[in-house]
Amino acid sequence: MSAGLAVIGAGLAVIGAGLGIGQIGGKAMEGISRQPSAAGDIRTGMIIAAALVEGAALFAIVVSLLVALSGNGAG
Repeated sequence: MSAGLAVIGAGLAVIGAGLGIGQIGGKAMEGISRQPSAAGDIRTGMIIAAALVEGAALFAIVVSLLVALSGNGAG
């Protein structure tokens, strides 16, 4: 049972990361279109934020898969 929930958790982490990075990219493009002179700063902030989201998602996936493979989950 806990292995199935862990795999679902990993899937939700992937979906959340995709939505988060999509929002970051979309809002960055809106910001660049409103103020083209700040494109470099906006792009830098976008890349840093996307990397942080991706890192958190990767951590969640690894933890979820470790729980799924260990079979010793609480539940």
